[in-house]
Amino acid sequence: MTVATAAAQLRRLEYPRARSPGFWGMMLLIATEGALFAYLLFSYFYLGSMAAGPWPPDGPPSLRLVLPNTLLLLASSGTMYWAEAGVKRGAVGRLRIGLVATALLGLVFLSVQGVEYSNKPFTPATSAYASLFYVITGFHGAHVAVGVLMMATIAIRAFLGHFGRNRHDAVTNVAWYWHFVDVVWLCVFSSLYVAPYLG
Repeated sequence: MTVATAAAQLRRLEYPRARSPGFWGMMLLIATEGALFAYLLFSYFYLGSMAAGPWPPDGPPSLRLVLPNTLLLLASSGTMYWAEAGVKRGAVGRLRIGLVATALLGLVFLSVQGVEYSNKPFTPATSAYASLFYVITGFHGAHVAVGVLMMATIAIRAFLGHFGRNRHDAVTNVAWYWHFVDVVWLCVFSSLYVAPYLG
């Protein structure tokens, strides 16, 4: 090992690679959006505790569509992780397949959610519960739609050869966002769909 090589290795140990501005921007977005979902879910439980009658008014919501849809969204976190891990190893083909699979699972989730909405016996104007249900699930659906657009954008870039083993910050940032969206859905699913069966 030459002196120059040893010095370069010491510099890498002493000065670790700084996080990109895009990473910190994504962390700030996740923090603010997480707080907003927390406020919405707090409002849901607060109004439920103040309701004179049953909450939800029509009884616990059906899990027939939402349960498999939840499993689909969780699977999309797996494909996103697989894609990101692939590009970190230089497997760009794996990145491309994983991004397309993740985007497709996101689109299926949104489609099933649309079917669920069409089967609901209430509208956003029916009651406070109905309004909160549509706001919370619809707001999350909007985040999924934004995530799919992000996925499509970096998938196009992946097919154009923009990413590699040492050049994948945009993929990592989108992965953080997608995993956040999936974690938020678990909170929404637990609160709006599972909790009514426990009360």
